[in-house]
Amino acid sequence: MNPEVNWFFDKSTQWQKAYQELRELVLSFDLTEELKWGCPCYTIGKSNIVLIHGFKDYCALLFMQGALLKDSKNILIQQTENVQSARQIRFANIEEILNSKSVIKSYIKEAIELDKAGHKVALKKTTGYKMPLEFQNVLDDMPELKTAFEALTPGRQRGYLLYFSSAKQSKTRNERIEKHIPKILEGKGLDD
Repeated sequence: MNPEVNWFFDKSTQWQKAYQELRELVLSFDLTEELKWGCPCYTIGKSNIVLIHGFKDYCALLFMQGALLKDSKNILIQQTENVQSARQIRFANIEEILNSKSVIKSYIKEAIELDKAGHKVALKKTTGYKMPLEFQNVLDDMPELKTAFEALTPGRQRGYLLYFSSAKQSKTRNERIEKHIPKILEGKGLDD
């Protein structure tokens, strides 16, 4: 147990007991406990294996390369259609965790084995994402913006493309693009 992560487990939430149970299950494996994205993350070397987090209606184990798991129990959930590799096992209460300890452990074990074997989800290339016409027009008119956008990491590029594309109206897409031009020119991502 990493003392720097204890605050997550010590805070009073509806999931406090469930978090503790999940922590014990995950730490029964030879994983390093770290704090990433404000949540307990369990790693091997530089590889993130599983993360514990919670929401209003559920707490979850998030498997970073969950798309590779066999999911024989059909319990893994893809959070949104744009999530490529991560998958969750969601729990509505601590009883669900207690009743499925062996299944949870088998999924953690498989995730560790896949990582040790070097398996990774083949991520969709940025070119596979829809380029909003409004953004393409701005890139065509501003070569310096195009250069700055192409210099961003693939993840930052995808973040912008997904955000711009998600607007239903052209007017909203244009507003989002205009607002974020300075950040792109500075080499920053959507959430930087």
